Amino acid sequence: MIKPDAYTNIGKIISIIEQSGFTISNIKMSKFTRPDAEEFYAEHKGKHFFDNLINFMTSDFVVGIELVSDNAVQKWRNLLGPTNSQQAQQEAPNSIRGLFGTDGTKNAAHGSDSPQSANREINFFFSKQSPLQTTALFNHCTCCVIKPHILQQKSAGQIIDIILQEGYEISAMQTFFLDKQAAEEFLEVYKGVVSEYPQMAAVLTDGLCIAIEVRQENAVQSFRDLCGPADPQIGRTIRKNSIRAKFGIDNIKNAVHCTDLPEDGVLEVEYFFNILQQ
Repeated sequence: MIKPDAYTNIGKIISIIEQSGFTISNIKMSKFTRPDAEEFYAEHKGKHFFDNLINFMTSDFVVGIELVSDNAVQKWRNLLGPTNSQQAQQEAPNSIRGLFGTDGTKNAAHGSDSPQSANREINFFFSKQSPLQTTALFNHCTCCVIKPHILQQKSAGQIIDIILQEGYEISAMQTFFLDKQAAEEFLEVYKGVVSEYPQMAAVLTDGLCIAIEVRQENAVQSFRDLCGPADPQIGRTIRKNSIRAKFGIDNIKNAVHCTDLPEDGVLEVEYFFNILQQ
């Protein structure tokens, strides 16, 4: 779980995860209420640092991530480094806490301490019974969908980092497996308008995708500019710093979907963070 202090480094941390041999099977951004945080950290209740920890963990967004690998619990703890960030900076400077942590509480990320804890914490974030609500705000927003081929080529973290470094707010983020019906429904505005509509829908069903609510004034237009032309080949000529120019393969596997029309920004975000949550 990425903690509130590491919000601006979410993309960098996901990149490290992707490059370290983990498969990401679930992501969900959340904001803990006090009861959420107290339930998640129930084992620390009564300890001297408990109140401080709860106040910190409810201060801003957290990102729960389900990681899959051989010996995943220990492997992730090794990648995190020592709990105390100053110690991590000395002993494991390239660990996540060594790179991004501040102290023993503001230490960038949390790791399950056992397979049993991992099961409980994964259920807390991702089960049907999860108490966590969507963080989507449904205003001043555009929708970004990181396509499955990007997760497969382990570049999702780099794209998330670009979005944050360009000054956008990521206010909701979650992984989805879209079936044919959901993909076609989401892209319905292109049906009969864009000849590649069937392929555009099909590519969204190729595996896990990440839907993101991206916020800024005039978000739809400015974010479209950051994404660049739908055809990455054209982008590499006229917008070489755009996301699609850097990460796209062709005009179907073009790294990301972004909202095209200003009036559709909220509607597209609602599709993922309201309709698909039902």
